[in-house]
Amino acid sequence: MDIAVIGSNMVDLISYIDKMPKEGETLEAPDFEIGCGGKGCNQAVAAAKLGSDVMMVTKVGDDLFADNTINNLEKYGIDTEYTVKVPGTSSGVAPIFVDPDSKNRILIIKGANKHLSPEDVDGAAVKLKQCSLIVLQLEVPLPTVYRAIEFGNEYGIPVILNPAPASKELDFEYVCKSDFFVPNESELEILTDLPVETDKQVRLAAMTLVERGVKNVIVTMGSRGVMWVTKDDVQTVSSHKVDAIDTTGAGDAFIGCFSHYYVKTGDVLEAMKKATAFAALSVTKRGTQTSYPELDEVEEFLKERV
Repeated sequence: MDIAVIGSNMVDLISYIDKMPKEGETLEAPDFEIGCGGKGCNQAVAAAKLGSDVMMVTKVGDDLFADNTINNLEKYGIDTEYTVKVPGTSSGVAPIFVDPDSKNRILIIKGANKHLSPEDVDGAAVKLKQCSLIVLQLEVPLPTVYRAIEFGNEYGIPVILNPAPASKELDFEYVCKSDFFVPNESELEILTDLPVETDKQVRLAAMTLVERGVKNVIVTMGSRGVMWVTKDDVQTVSSHKVDAIDTTGAGDAFIGCFSHYYVKTGDVLEAMKKATAFAALSVTKRGTQTSYPELDEVEEFLKERV
């Protein structure tokens, strides 16, 4: 395996709306789609579509969504040996509302994701030890995330931690043990209690994390690009101007693509550039995983912008 993703799966219930209803109001929405999502699975699929060998450690329910999630992962060539059904439990679901400006509002019901445990990390040890990178998010219990970070440290495997959704309960002792900490600007604001409206403010907020011991902070800022902050340097990659239709899953697209290229090359800045293009392409189509481009699309997109 190139990459192990230890994290969440969700069924995306996507409503395309003209506007959000007020309290007590019923509105007709123009369109609806069901898709496979969850931050963990999204990131796994993004890396797999680019050619990485990926394993997924996750929990699904025993409902009608479970087999669909497993089959979807396998469709992309992802190893599902450690994708396990939890009896008597629903799968995770995510109602998503996308407005005409392509902005989204998301609710998550974790379902079986709440049952992913530190023991599940150790149970997958034989294959995890063979991986070159571990990718984590926060849609599963924090003790499981912490155990996965410890596992990476024990076996010399780099760890990417995506603090999404952001939680003030996150223990920064473990954040500092991860190799890359990748929040978006909203998550950075929640975790630092600092403003992030300008690039300077983002840099200052990220630097407070570096000062606390975080090795690499990579902040995704949507149309404003991506910023990489370390104790020695700050580098920014500009975004690509595209006609955005649906921004759902764009952050996961970035992380999955970044993971793929980081494992292949070890070049952080180059991986950021590729991931920025990959994420830009993803927002030009509806959905999450279904919007993720193929490798040749990314390369052609970058050629056009040289």
